[in-house]
Amino acid sequence: MAAVQQTADRALAALGSVLDPELRRPITELGMVTGVSVDDDGAASVGILLTIAGCPLHETITADVERALAAVDGVSSVRVDLGVMNAEQRAALKEMLRGPGGTKDIPFNRPGSLTRVYAVASGKGGVGKSSVTVNLAAAMAASGLRVGIVDADVHGFSIPGLLGITQPPTRVDEMILPPVAYGIKTISIGMFVSGNAPVAWRGPMLHRALEQFLTDVYFGDLDVLFLDLPPGTGDIAISVAQLLPQSEILVITTPQAAAADVAERAGSVASQTGQSVAGVIENMSWLQLPTGERMELFGSGGGSIVAKRLTEALGKEIPLLGSIPLDVELRTGGDAGLPVVLTESASAEGSAGAELRRIAAALARRPRGLSGLKLDVTPR
Repeated sequence: MAAVQQTADRALAALGSVLDPELRRPITELGMVTGVSVDDDGAASVGILLTIAGCPLHETITADVERALAAVDGVSSVRVDLGVMNAEQRAALKEMLRGPGGTKDIPFNRPGSLTRVYAVASGKGGVGKSSVTVNLAAAMAASGLRVGIVDADVHGFSIPGLLGITQPPTRVDEMILPPVAYGIKTISIGMFVSGNAPVAWRGPMLHRALEQFLTDVYFGDLDVLFLDLPPGTGDIAISVAQLLPQSEILVITTPQAAAADVAERAGSVASQTGQSVAGVIENMSWLQLPTGERMELFGSGGGSIVAKRLTEALGKEIPLLGSIPLDVELRTGGDAGLPVVLTESASAEGSAGAELRRIAAALARRPRGLSGLKLDVTPR
């Protein structure tokens, strides 16, 4: 009998390694495990509570539990019994995640938050802003950081497709659990519309949608949050500055002078909103020919021009963070929902994947100052 109980104890401990695929926390911490038992023949039975009925990831949870218990010494077979949390259990879960009372606020604005927020902007469309956002996020997540993306381009949403996300978010009452792809928690209006239906909303509705993404969606404790903004300096750019005043702007441009002119406006908005500009990224900088030569299809120098002009306009050094070449694999990866930074070719010298990885590493290493943060310390 003692040996059976020891096996059951080991089985329960093993469940601590099983993460809820959306919350990314151990199911034992989330109150999802109702009990574990093992009979004399080593047959293990475990009760698991799903957050909602019809949870889209119940098969993933079941498979992860079976895999974890099958590796336990003394377990010969595994049976998983799925149930659903009742209202009281869901309320306890929400309070654990959000704190007492389940306060609905923007967690990234809380005193002490160390999440670095990057608002990825461009002066005009077609410069690859969303592709850059997805690949920077994927590179950071692959390095071990906790990363999220808010697809703030409500009218031109593209982030779900670039990440290959097809599942909808899970709703736990009024709390939304974002889908996770490649370790990136992601939310987009594209997850709430059917087919390829357009979203015809005006300013106040856009602001409300963004605010709901930031308050109702549970991202957990993130190291980095990216917001993929629509092109230009319209309603969403202003809303981001109001809702996330500590966010930093990443300006995406292409090499030609015309693109540099409009990209400068996207960065200069910081002088009116009080945000800071983290830097400029030049995309589509050149095409590597089979001969080894570089063909500058869109001219050259646009990124440097934008960085220089923003430095003069803002009175602060704005760096050119990198120049990303034209790369067929960047496009094919986007079509396939596989970020190029996660492929083997990303290590090739001079590739788009290698440059995106380098930029992501540089952004991840930038220290977050403690100025203005409330530290939980008490003098003695």
